[in-house]
Amino acid sequence: MRIKFFLAAVAAAACFTACSKDDTVTTTSSNTAANPEPIAVTACTSATGIAKVICLAEAFKSQLDATQLATVQRTYSVAEAKKWSNLPQGLVSSANKRVGLNFGAMTTTQIQYAKALIKEVAGTAANEGWDEIQQIINADEYLAANGGGTTYGAGNYYIALLGTPALTGTFEIQFGGHHLAVSHTYKDGVLVGATPSFRAVEPFAVFNWNGTSNQPLVQEKDALSAMLNGLSSSEQTTARLSSTFSDILLGPQQDGAFPATPVGIKGSNLSAAQKALVLAAIQTYVGDVDAADAATIMAKYASELDNTYVSFSGTTAMTTRNDYARIDGPSVWIEYTCQNGIVLSPTHPHSVWRDKTKDYGGN
Repeated sequence: MRIKFFLAAVAAAACFTACSKDDTVTTTSSNTAANPEPIAVTACTSATGIAKVICLAEAFKSQLDATQLATVQRTYSVAEAKKWSNLPQGLVSSANKRVGLNFGAMTTTQIQYAKALIKEVAGTAANEGWDEIQQIINADEYLAANGGGTTYGAGNYYIALLGTPALTGTFEIQFGGHHLAVSHTYKDGVLVGATPSFRAVEPFAVFNWNGTSNQPLVQEKDALSAMLNGLSSSEQTTARLSSTFSDILLGPQQDGAFPATPVGIKGSNLSAAQKALVLAAIQTYVGDVDAADAATIMAKYASELDNTYVSFSGTTAMTTRNDYARIDGPSVWIEYTCQNGIVLSPTHPHSVWRDKTKDYGGN
């Protein structure tokens, strides 16, 4: 099987340059010079799984000049993997600035090839995965056009390949910018970690961009609110935290800072219907990963559900300042909180999905 995947990857890589003239743009929710749609790389169409990921990575790299390639293709290190943030790049400390190539230094075509790779490793459900990523970038474009200025916008997102994409060894596809962090780590051709995964958005309300309505994270908000409202009054009392949370605990540069003792209501004390609501909330985060890998991750989290805790602070609506929800399991860690808007909206959410054993691929 490994030989089959290797041959598929080699064949696709050999073809993509010759076939690039047939590549086409796929349409989702934006199509501007700064924020174009991904391109459909014809040469990689027949490849599947990891072979397609490798093919698309090579196709993207083939579009870059030598200086750009050296900026994108880096040696794998955990230190560089940890360089992500929820802030715009200009507000990140010099020691922790994102690595890789920013979209503002790329041509429209190069961005389209980069997005083709990112889209391939993301989920395909509406308002999740790739669709959610594109909407978060759209939100940054909206902020730039509505008072945010050059601090925001699609040109401020970065992509890096930490380690060479291949069937052997370790590599990470790292992509992010303001309110977004994608960290997919592979080892010997297998996805071994899809976290840390950060998602946030401002404005929080529905906004229109390029003729399309956007509201990323609404499914996360709805699912977490349903999970909490599915608890009885006494169960909510057990789940309620005494502290107020103005932001998440396990944000950037807070790796491994999980509380030693879980708090809230334990999964083993929930009914089957309540457990289903917890899993539905988890799915809105895991669904940002391609379907096959997401199914594997969800199966693990489901098996650990009895030892997973649910807690919250503020209201159960998950829309007002200091509303906070947490899912804390043996592996899964999800946080969501609302805070004041910076440019526009009264409040906007920050959220993170981490895995206690698989952040940065377990490295």
